[in-house]
Amino acid sequence: MTKQTFGATISALRKERGLTQLELAQQMGVTDKAVSKWERNLSFPDVASLPKLAEVLGTSADELLEVKTAAQEESATSKVPALVELVLKAVALAMGVGVTALTIMDEVEPRNALGLLGIGVACLALVQLMHTPEQE
Repeated sequence: MTKQTFGATISALRKERGLTQLELAQQMGVTDKAVSKWERNLSFPDVASLPKLAEVLGTSADELLEVKTAAQEESATSKVPALVELVLKAVALAMGVGVTALTIMDEVEPRNALGLLGIGVACLALVQLMHTPEQE
């Protein structure tokens, strides 16, 4: 079974069995609205009913629960790039603030100021490259 949300798993298994939401609801003793909410990840079945749900859907409770929520998947895959992006933006901001402060205090030569600003611009360019369509 591929990693997907709990609701998507229920929906896919229900359709594989040729059941409508109403038919699944009747077998589970709930309303079709409840099944709809499960499939849209707006609510979840009672934990005590999971073995019956798994049986009706032709799977085990373990396999039914072995799903990854979209939030978990996004969190796991986006922590490092988000941290890198934050650091790059911080460096760019630091270069801009540093050059401004040093210029006001007349402590930096224009040639050096341009070099520092170049580092900041390069960091912002890297952030933009991280958001290319191939990676999103």
